[in-house]
Amino acid sequence: MLDEIGNDEDEDSPLSQEEDPHPLTPSPSLGEGEPDPESPSPFLGEGFRVRVSEGSFAQRAAEIYRLYREQYPRRFKWIRANLFRPELRQHLQQDATALIGILQLVGNWNPLEDGKLVALLDLLQQQHPREKVLIFTQFADTARYLARAIEGQGITQIGLATGQSADPTALAWRFSPLSNEKPIPESEQLRVLVATDVLSEGQNLQDCAIILNYDLPWAIIRLIQRAGRVDRIGQQAEEILCYSFLPAEGVERLINLRGRLRDRLNENQEVVGTDEAFFEDEQVRELLLNLYNERSGVLDEADEGEVDLTSEALQIWQSAIEANPALESTIENLPNVVYSTREHEPTGIDPEGVLVYLRTDSGTDALAWVDKDGNSVTQSQMRILRMARCSMDTPSLPRHPQHHQLVTRGAALIAEQTQTVAGTLGSKRGAAARTYDRLMAYTQHIRETLPVLAQGTEWENLAKAIEEINQYPMKQNAIVRLNREFKGGIRDEQLAKLVTLLREQDALCIINSEERQDRSQIICSMGLFVQ
Repeated sequence: MLDEIGNDEDEDSPLSQEEDPHPLTPSPSLGEGEPDPESPSPFLGEGFRVRVSEGSFAQRAAEIYRLYREQYPRRFKWIRANLFRPELRQHLQQDATALIGILQLVGNWNPLEDGKLVALLDLLQQQHPREKVLIFTQFADTARYLARAIEGQGITQIGLATGQSADPTALAWRFSPLSNEKPIPESEQLRVLVATDVLSEGQNLQDCAIILNYDLPWAIIRLIQRAGRVDRIGQQAEEILCYSFLPAEGVERLINLRGRLRDRLNENQEVVGTDEAFFEDEQVRELLLNLYNERSGVLDEADEGEVDLTSEALQIWQSAIEANPALESTIENLPNVVYSTREHEPTGIDPEGVLVYLRTDSGTDALAWVDKDGNSVTQSQMRILRMARCSMDTPSLPRHPQHHQLVTRGAALIAEQTQTVAGTLGSKRGAAARTYDRLMAYTQHIRETLPVLAQGTEWENLAKAIEEINQYPMKQNAIVRLNREFKGGIRDEQLAKLVTLLREQDALCIINSEERQDRSQIICSMGLFVQ
C-alpha cells in the first residue's frame, strides 16, 4: 500500500491516536485539546524503552495492517497483491530483520545521551534561560518527543503545536500575546513553543526573537516562512537569532545535506527574494554584512561576489604569467573550445565531472560544473574557479568519453540559469541591476523633492546612462569598478556621477553590435576524473 496523502509532517499518523501502553501524566502547559505526546512507535513504551523481537514485531505489524485496512482504507492507494512476488517477500523480511537487529543493538533509549537534545537543553537552560524560544521540527513525532523531554528536565511553560492540536492559533496567542493583542495572564503564557510547520504560516509570533530549526526541511521556503513568523512588523528585538541543527560531520560528508541545502538556497534566492542567512557558523559578521549588502552567492561561498571573482581570476592570471611570461602569448593565441582533463579524487561534495567556461551572448562570463550524470554540482562561480586550480607540472589525462556530452550539458545549464533572470540587467544582485535600481530610485527622489535639479545636460546624460544600462550588457571593467564602489559604500549622488562619467568615456555598456557576441561561446573546459 502507498500513503496517498503522503507523510505530511504536520499531520499525525493514525498510530499517534492510539492509546499509549505506557502513557505519561498529561501536562497542562502543552495546551488544551492537545493529545498527550505519546510515542507512536510500537517499540518505545515509556517513550524510550525498547521491547522488540521478531515475534512481537510480526504481531504488531499485523495489528497496524488491520487498523489501516479497517479504519483508514481511503488514506492509502493499495498495491495489487500480484506484485508481491516471493523475492520481494524475502527482501522485505531481510530488511525487517536488519531493522530489528539495529533496535536491539541500540538498547534502551536514554534522552540524556541524545547529543542533539542535550545541545537544545543547553540552549534553553544556559544560553537563553528566560527568553521565548520557538522550536520548529518537520515531524509531529519529533515535536512530541521534544516536548516530553524538555518538560522532563524541569522547563515549564511549554506548548506543543502539531496537526493534531485542537487549536494551534490559541497556542500561538499564549506564546505571543502582545503581537496578537490578547490579554492572557502571565501564568498561562508559554515560554517555549515546539511546533511543526502547522505554525509556519499565518501566525504572529513576534513576541519571540529566537527560532530554532531542530531539523532542516528540504523545501527551503519553509525556512523563510518560519523566520517570517517573528521577523515582521511589531518585532521589538534589535536582532533575531535563528539556530539550525546540522548533521554530524561524518554524516555530512556522506549525504552532503548542508551543501545541497546551500545550493537550493542559492537557486531559490532569485525566486523568493530572501535575504535571511541560515548558516552562520563561519565568519559570521562578514557573512551577515555581505548578505545585507546583497553580495551574490554569500550563502554558498563566504567570499563569493562578482568583484571578488573577477579579482581572483585576474590575480591567478597575473601570477601565472609572472612565473612564466611565455604563457601570456601561448594562452592568448589559443582558440576557443579547448579542453583538458586532470586527475581528481572525488568526494561526496566534489564528484567527478567537467568544468565549463562559457561566454554568453550578452558578453557575460559564466562557469558551470556538472557531474558524470549531467547534474549541476554547484552554482558558486568562486568554487568552480578554485576547483580548476592546478600547477604547471600537473599531468593531463586522456579525454573522458563523456567529456563533450557533459560540456554540452554545462552550456545548457548556463543558458537555463541566464533565462531565469529578467532582461539585460541579469541577477538582481549583480552590478547592472543594483546600479539601475538605485539610480531609478535616486532620480525619482530628485524629481519629487528637488525638481529644479532634474534638468540640464548632466541630468539628460544620466537618464541616457540609465536607459542604456537597462537595454545593453554592461562592460566587464564597469562591473568591476561599480562592485568595488558598492563594497566601499558609494552614495547615490556619487554613483550617478560615476555612471555618467563611464558613459562619456564609452566604458559603461556594450552598445555596438560589433562588440557583442552573436551567440554563446564555449571558451574552454576541464575534465575531473579518476585516473
